[in-house]
Amino acid sequence: MRNLLKSLLALFAASAILSSMPAHAQDSPDPVGEWTGVLQTPRGEVTLVLHVTKTDEGTLSAQVENVFQAPGQLNDIDAFTVEDGHLSWRINRIGASYEGDWVEAEMQWQGTFNQGAELPLNFSRGLPAPTSVVEGLDGTWRGALQSNGATLRLVLHVTTGERGTIATLDSPDQLARGLPIDNLTHDGPQVSFDFTRGQQRFEGVLADDGSELVGTWIAPNGRRPFTLVRDAEGVTAQAPNRPQTPQEPFPYTVEEVAFDNPHFADVNLAGSLTLPEGEGPFPAAVMITGSGAQNRDEELLGHKPFAVIADYLTRQGIAVLRFDDRGVGGSTGNYAAATSADLATDANAAARYLMARTDIDHDAVGFIGHSEGGMIAPIAMADNPDIAFFVALAGPGTMLDQLMLSQRRLVGSQMGMTEAQMDRAEPVMAALFDAIGDAPSREEGLEAARVLLTPEAMVAIGAPAQTPPDAILGQIGSPWFYYFLSYDPAPNLARIGVPILALNGSLDRQVPAVDNLAAIEAATAGNPDVTTVELEGLNHLFQTAQTGAVGEYADIEETFSPIALEILSNWIAERFLYR
Repeated sequence: MRNLLKSLLALFAASAILSSMPAHAQDSPDPVGEWTGVLQTPRGEVTLVLHVTKTDEGTLSAQVENVFQAPGQLNDIDAFTVEDGHLSWRINRIGASYEGDWVEAEMQWQGTFNQGAELPLNFSRGLPAPTSVVEGLDGTWRGALQSNGATLRLVLHVTTGERGTIATLDSPDQLARGLPIDNLTHDGPQVSFDFTRGQQRFEGVLADDGSELVGTWIAPNGRRPFTLVRDAEGVTAQAPNRPQTPQEPFPYTVEEVAFDNPHFADVNLAGSLTLPEGEGPFPAAVMITGSGAQNRDEELLGHKPFAVIADYLTRQGIAVLRFDDRGVGGSTGNYAAATSADLATDANAAARYLMARTDIDHDAVGFIGHSEGGMIAPIAMADNPDIAFFVALAGPGTMLDQLMLSQRRLVGSQMGMTEAQMDRAEPVMAALFDAIGDAPSREEGLEAARVLLTPEAMVAIGAPAQTPPDAILGQIGSPWFYYFLSYDPAPNLARIGVPILALNGSLDRQVPAVDNLAAIEAATAGNPDVTTVELEGLNHLFQTAQTGAVGEYADIEETFSPIALEILSNWIAERFLYR
C-alpha cells in the first residue's frame, strides 16, 4: 500500500523535513542553464540538478538529474513554469513536484519538493563540485548480510566519471535502490565507506586480485562479518523472466481510451480497455491500483499484474478497463496531492465511462482493487450505487493504524529487526498513529505528534542519528497519511449490498490475510453474497512464494497465481456472464 511498505521504511529513512515558503518573492533571473539543489536526508545528501532549456519559440523545458545516485539519467519534467518570481514543476511519472520562490539576497530558488512528503529544497545556479576520485573499485559488488536471522542482500555500485567517483548501495530485500554512500576510501588494501550518515560502516580489505572485499559491517546493534564480491568484467544484469506478461497477437480488442474526472478539472485519465470477441454487451471490471503512483499495469519490478489479469479475464468474456493513476503515463493531475478519497473519484469516473458505452453491460460493471485499491473501491461505491460487484485483492478490512503496526512487525522481522527493537518502537508508533488519526485536522494531528517525538522516542523507533522530529512528521503527516490513518473500512464495507469477493494470500506480509479477511466478513455480515478466500502460499502480489518477504517479489518469475486468476474469473462469470 502507499507504499505502505514505503511508509514503513520511511519511518527509519526519515527523509522528509517540513518547511515553509519564503514570505516575499522577487523578480526571477533567466532560468535557462543548470541549477543545483541538495535534499538533506538522514541517509545522506541527495543532489539534484535542473537542466533548463528554451526553444526557438521561447518555450521553457527542463529535466532533472540525481547526479550522484543516477548520473546521466535525465527525468523529463512535465510542467515547468517560471512566473512572477515563482518556480513550479512536476514529474507525473513519479508523482513529484516542486514549488519555490526567487530570493534575490540568497540568489536562490527557495521552496519545497513534494513526493508524498515535503522536503525543503533550494536551487542555486551552476553544477555541483565533482567528488574526489577513488581508484580501483569501479564495478558492481554483491554481498549478503546476516542480521537477526534474516539475510539481506546488498549491492554496492562504484562508478568513476567526469564528476569523480560515485558510490551507491542497493538493498533488494528492502526494495531500496540508489542509497547514498559517504566517505568511500581506498588506502592500500584497506577499503571503507559510511552508510546512513555514519550510523553504519563497512571496513574491509581488497583481495590481491581485486575480486573481493572481505571485512566487517558495523552497525549500532553489533559487528558482523561481511564480504562483497565484484561482478566479473563485462557481466550485465539480465532482464528478469516474466512469462505471464501478455504478448501480441491478442484474441480480443485493445482500445486506448481517455476520460475526464468531473470532480477535478485537471484530471484526464488514460487507459486501456480490453474487449472480448463478439458484439457484447459485456460485463466489465475497472482495475484500481495499490498505493503509490502507478501505471495502468500496476507495474512493479518487471511484473505487470493488471495486464495479466486483464488478459485472462478478457479471454473469458469479461471486459477490463485499467488506467494510469492521475499524473502517471498518459493521465494528467497531481498524484502527490491526492488522498484515497480523491482517487475514489477517479475510479468512479472510469466506471461511468464504461456505463456510457453500448458494448458494455451497464448492470455488470464492477471494481477490482488491489491493496489500497481494495480500500478505494468501497469509498467510491458509497457515492456510486450502480457498481455491480467488488473484488478485493489483499484489500484492508481492519483499522488502518492496526494494519500499519502488524505490517511493520511482519516486514520488519524479515528485514533483520529484532523482537526487542520492534517491541520498543511499537508503543511509540501506535501513539503517533493515534495522535494523527484521531485529530480533527491534519495540522492539529501534526502538533500532537510533535509532542510525542522526544529524543527517547526517536531512539525507540530506530531513527538514524541526527534525525530531526520534523523528518518523521513529514512522512506520517502528509494529507494522504492523515486520511489513511483516519479511515475505518467497516462502515463503507457494510453499505455494500452487491456481491463481494475478497482474496488474500497466506504469506501476505503487508495486508495479513487472517485479520483482514475476518474483518471484511464481520463488516459485510448483512450481505448475502460475500466470498472470502485465503490462498495458501501466495504473497501480497498473489505470487506463489516461499516466505512472503518483499525481497522475493523480483526473484519470482510468476506474476499472478493461475489459481487466483481462475477463482476471480469464475466468480465474476457465474454472476454476470452466464445469466
